[in-house]
Amino acid sequence: MRINRRQWMGMAAGAAGAKAFGAEWPIAKGPFTPEWESLKRYRCPEWFRDAKLGIWSVWGPECVPEQGDWYAHNMYVEGHAQYQHHRETWGHPSRHGYKDIVPLWKGENWEPERLMRLYQQAGGRYFCAIAQHHDNIDCWNSRFHRWNSVNMGPRKDVVGLWRDAAIKRGLRFGVTEHLGASWGWFGVSKLADKQGPLAGVPYDGVNPEFADLYHSGNPSAKGWYSDSTPDSFKLQWFRRIQDLIDSYQPDLLYSDGSVPFGDCGRSLLAHFYNSNQSRHGGRLEAVYNCKFNQDGGEFAPGACVRDVERGVLDGIQAEPWQTDTCVGEWYYKRGIQYKTTTQVVRMLADIVSKNGNLLLNFPLRSDGTLDAPQEKIAAELAAWMRLNGEAIYGTRPWRVFGEGAAQAAAGHFNEDRQRYTAEDIRFTTRERMLYAIALAWPESGKLTIRSLAGATVGSVRMLGSPSPLRFTRAAGGLVVELPASPPCQHAFVLRIEGA
Repeated sequence: MRINRRQWMGMAAGAAGAKAFGAEWPIAKGPFTPEWESLKRYRCPEWFRDAKLGIWSVWGPECVPEQGDWYAHNMYVEGHAQYQHHRETWGHPSRHGYKDIVPLWKGENWEPERLMRLYQQAGGRYFCAIAQHHDNIDCWNSRFHRWNSVNMGPRKDVVGLWRDAAIKRGLRFGVTEHLGASWGWFGVSKLADKQGPLAGVPYDGVNPEFADLYHSGNPSAKGWYSDSTPDSFKLQWFRRIQDLIDSYQPDLLYSDGSVPFGDCGRSLLAHFYNSNQSRHGGRLEAVYNCKFNQDGGEFAPGACVRDVERGVLDGIQAEPWQTDTCVGEWYYKRGIQYKTTTQVVRMLADIVSKNGNLLLNFPLRSDGTLDAPQEKIAAELAAWMRLNGEAIYGTRPWRVFGEGAAQAAAGHFNEDRQRYTAEDIRFTTRERMLYAIALAWPESGKLTIRSLAGATVGSVRMLGSPSPLRFTRAAGGLVVELPASPPCQHAFVLRIEGA
């Protein structure tokens, strides 16, 4: 339900802990206040721990050129491939800038209900819509920003239509906000070429008519959440993201970075938790994803759900966490080599075995459609999840996450350095069952599970195979004789009873 300006200001009574201009950061009444001691009372809800797989749609005006990530920034970086593409396609960024790309985002073939059905069939138990990237375009009916998807571009409430489609399919709904870094990120729009016929001619970001898109005073801003970010932008961030929360009532909110802007960011987090708990009759169902201590922000373990971008963590984590990644680049890129479904399934098994979730982006084209290779990945993932989902959904880690060769060090952007072989197995448990997810089929036709050496085992079955499997106990582990051929592609699952 929307709140009007008078109601919004009337919420200021709940703004405990706000300082300086913090009277402008009203929060919903409830148990959480904007101090870490209070926010650390947060507990991750069971729905998120059970869901394991979320689908994300990173879709906005930056997909128009079909050139991949960070187009709104890189088109102002002299010599960058996207700068060259922009000049050759539309002209020099002093004359034709990002403001002129925004109206070209039409989404004329976008069918959110069809896509949501596809995402659910692919195994997604929650769905996230990007609310705005660092490009400063709100993909909803924003009350505080004219650069939004209802006023221009597709002229649709993109977040609202995504939400309605997700709820209709029974998926939890989330939004991702990337606004906090926008002020510094867009500083390049104030620069100029250093060479060539237009050297010294400023890009269109200097035009005061468009200061509400490109921001003001940011040509030399440094850092993700720049130290020079003005209070006026922090207040704008708070109002716009609070409007997003109150208007669309997501159960998941993701910030692309750590918690931004000190008291301001913590006030928004307290508002999100309090309003969510009130909406759910006193039960906190909210999940806030952010990253560990990223460049100028704050992070407190236990106060939120840690997010790792395009990477995995080492070992079983005490608290639930999430990897966010993409089958290609975040925004649609023509001719890209996508991840294979096998890569996606292996990542999912590895992450779930360590108490994590996977949030997987399928980037849409400008017209709102998936290309054929992505549709194929979604269909293959759907087939695998139908057969093996009981080893994923609602599971919890076992006493060890798995076995096999050592992998690359934990952290952001390490996914391409993971190498899985027939020695790699990942474990999950549910309802007194142990699941061993083998990430490749051994040529010998036998799978040795070293972690079960000496264990008493009642029976072993392969999901998708009708008969129990023979096994022997040896000093080196439990040796399982596999069927003549695997029942599925990508990875296969043994259900072990009595271990």
